[in-house]
Amino acid sequence: MNQLHKPVLLNEVIDSFSVFENHSKLNRDLIYFDGTYGRGGHFRAIQKKFSPTISYLTDQDAEAIKQAQQEWEGPVKAGKVRIFHENFHEFVQKNVQKNTEQGSFDLVLLDLGVSSPQLDQAERGFSFNKEGPLDMRMNQSTGITAAEIINTYSQEDLISIFSSYGEIQNPARVVRAIVHDRVTEAFTTTLQLSGLIERVDGWHKKGFHPATQYFMALRLVINRELEVIEKVLPLLMNQMRDKGRISVITFHSLEDRIVKNIFKNSLDGFLVNKKVIVPTEEECKMNPRARSAKLRIFQKGAAPEKPDKFALRRAQKDAQKDID
Repeated sequence: MNQLHKPVLLNEVIDSFSVFENHSKLNRDLIYFDGTYGRGGHFRAIQKKFSPTISYLTDQDAEAIKQAQQEWEGPVKAGKVRIFHENFHEFVQKNVQKNTEQGSFDLVLLDLGVSSPQLDQAERGFSFNKEGPLDMRMNQSTGITAAEIINTYSQEDLISIFSSYGEIQNPARVVRAIVHDRVTEAFTTTLQLSGLIERVDGWHKKGFHPATQYFMALRLVINRELEVIEKVLPLLMNQMRDKGRISVITFHSLEDRIVKNIFKNSLDGFLVNKKVIVPTEEECKMNPRARSAKLRIFQKGAAPEKPDKFALRRAQKDAQKDID
């Protein structure tokens, strides 16, 4: 087990699937899809608790897939755990095209954002406080890098990215400095960019690095994270079995808003938790990276009818009228 990765909201995720604790009574196989395997923290707990008949694991990170194959592939587990090196959107699209049993899910988990190992590996370029190449691609075999965006995009486009995806109120000063400095020297490393942001923007909040939102905005754009979640959720909801559940962990307000609205407005099922689920204070102390995590749960099928709290009172009033 990878000790560097602490799965966020683990207990809450397990609870979100508690309706399947006695799934043998449902008289059907239990099929699980983990679209963001990471280092397998959530999957190990789900495997132990629910013992899915078949589990499909996907991740676009080559290191995550390598670790998953080492742990889960083998003669004993053959067929029970199937591993795919691809984005969860690609996997779901293929299921739609194939129209196979792979599209019949009972449990789905999407843990969005960057995993701890990705952040901790300076060479991945996600961290603003570790020297590494300006990359930020979750799948390093394809796509545009952060360096390409910083060095080639226009001033207007950079301002749009940082204000829209980073929700930064006034990124113009930082962007002007980037455009000015890149003329003489291209931006190639994480500390080069974060250092400029720190110098130009300054610290406004203790413990919150000024480059945080800038780096997050670049990551969202490079990996098309908002676009992907917006497209994949309706497809997944359509592929769920009756009473199946999708649990989604987000780390950004824009992601959370998309997930909430799609679940809330769906005609295929209902939002299980009207109030968003967040980590406990204890978890945030143990794992500071969990602070911005939010969990929302969707269930396929009709919502259970709410008990009529006033039915008894009305019946008593009607009975009194008959007596009178």
